[in-house]
Amino acid sequence: MDLFSRKDSPLRLSRSVVGQQEAEAVTRIIMEDGYLGMGAEVQRFEAELAGYLGVPAEHVTCVNTGTSALHLAVQATVPAGAEVLVQSVTYVASFQAIRATGAVPVACEVLPDTVTIDLADAERRLTPRTKAIMPVHYAGYPGDLDAVYAFARKHNLRVIEDAAHAFGGTYHGKRIGSMGDVVCFSFDGIKNITCGEGGAIISNDPAVNAAVKDARLLGVERDTEKRFAGQRSWNFDVKEQGWRYHMSNLMAAIGRVQLRRLPEEFIPARKRLFALYYELLAGIDGVELLKTNQDETVAHIMAVRITDGRRDRLRSLLDSEGLTTGLHYRPNHLHTLFGGGSQSLPVSEQLEHELLTLPLHPALSEDDVRAVCGRIAAFMRENR
Repeated sequence: MDLFSRKDSPLRLSRSVVGQQEAEAVTRIIMEDGYLGMGAEVQRFEAELAGYLGVPAEHVTCVNTGTSALHLAVQATVPAGAEVLVQSVTYVASFQAIRATGAVPVACEVLPDTVTIDLADAERRLTPRTKAIMPVHYAGYPGDLDAVYAFARKHNLRVIEDAAHAFGGTYHGKRIGSMGDVVCFSFDGIKNITCGEGGAIISNDPAVNAAVKDARLLGVERDTEKRFAGQRSWNFDVKEQGWRYHMSNLMAAIGRVQLRRLPEEFIPARKRLFALYYELLAGIDGVELLKTNQDETVAHIMAVRITDGRRDRLRSLLDSEGLTTGLHYRPNHLHTLFGGGSQSLPVSEQLEHELLTLPLHPALSEDDVRAVCGRIAAFMRENR
């Protein structure tokens, strides 16, 4: 394959992998069901998600975005003014969701080899106001969840897993979302499965499930039951702050198709391409691969570290040749809203200049991966 043939047709960093099946599902809702809002299709999707994860259907609550899922999960578990420990290297959604509840995100360091939360650093940031920890499953890898939950038990904290990158993955043989305190997924356009936009909260805590189900529908008590029956609540009470965060039937219809495609199509493709990247990039001077568990991780992004100061030059070259790259993520403690760099997190700040995300999605070919890796190897060899 000509390494430079992508100039006129850039290789996508990520993309939605949807087609005729999803189009037919949406058409069915429009032409046959006729109700586009939250109704029986959402109920069916929740039940199928529960079946996939191996949990009761009442443990699953679908919402309109992954950020909404995080927002409602925090609102249901910690009081306003409480502090939530969260790694700085994550998408800004994690921090915004915490702040939206009136809680305070406390930026923590990450482990440089996994980009998951550094519990030793988190422990130093504990105060009497700390009520939760939000581990982020960076690139799909959850890190040491056993240690996270031991830390939470020791300090009497709730655990809200930001598993936006991790749907379909496992931990010690159990599907992420099938165990734990509160787990939040994202189903936006480029995630491991998509609803166009969407998210889900999974919990075995009945109080959390009741709270998030009401809160996604503006706090209208038990409105979920009415919606699933094709009815509306007219005479109701509202006791808690709610939001218009429910999932629509249109979104759920797409999600149901995507969930069926996940085991036989999406997971094998992501694992195969991810493994190929690791094979081809191993041993290249200046390229450091993140530690992960390839058997259990369904990678959402392919992030590597360029450790010799050439990251930006390499990125510019790849992008100019149509081999699109990304940066996941700017540390949140550097954003003006979250301190503007008043706090020092040296590892996170170093990673800001090293992390580079390479194309990864099920529509990518092995030749595409070889082209990217070949160009990286040539650049690193020629620009010592």
